[in-house]
Amino acid sequence: MSDFAANPGSAWLIAAGWLAVVAALAHVGCIIGGPEWYRFFGAGEGMARAAARGDWHPTLVTLAIASILLVWAAYAFSGAGWLPRLPLLRTGLVVISAIFLVRGLLFVPVNMWSRQYSDGFAIWSSLIVLVYAAVYGIGTARAWRALAP
Repeated sequence: MSDFAANPGSAWLIAAGWLAVVAALAHVGCIIGGPEWYRFFGAGEGMARAAARGDWHPTLVTLAIASILLVWAAYAFSGAGWLPRLPLLRTGLVVISAIFLVRGLLFVPVNMWSRQYSDGFAIWSSLIVLVYAAVYGIGTARAWRALAP
């Protein structure tokens, strides 16, 4: 594992990892909390109704998202030196940052055409995801040299 002090991006990547863990826990909370939680977090009425019917689709989709977020947290923690080096660490962190950035920038315009999600959800969730993109991106940029294989 890398030396935390030698990696100027460690604090940013640790913050990024914890942000991803919080997001994963919020997704698990939707599964436990049921339709009301799906509605509160803006997953859409279709997901909430499917959860109310006992359909497995919302649970599987939400578990998949939570799992991905936990893998992304592991990449951030690995980049900070908290976990052993993961494969393709630099590439992974750049891709994760880019996915958060694209999600944050495109969700509102796409939502305007589809109207699947509430406008409020589209805006605040996009702002939150843009913060995630910034924290991952800054951490990755600042740690770039320390992330070299």
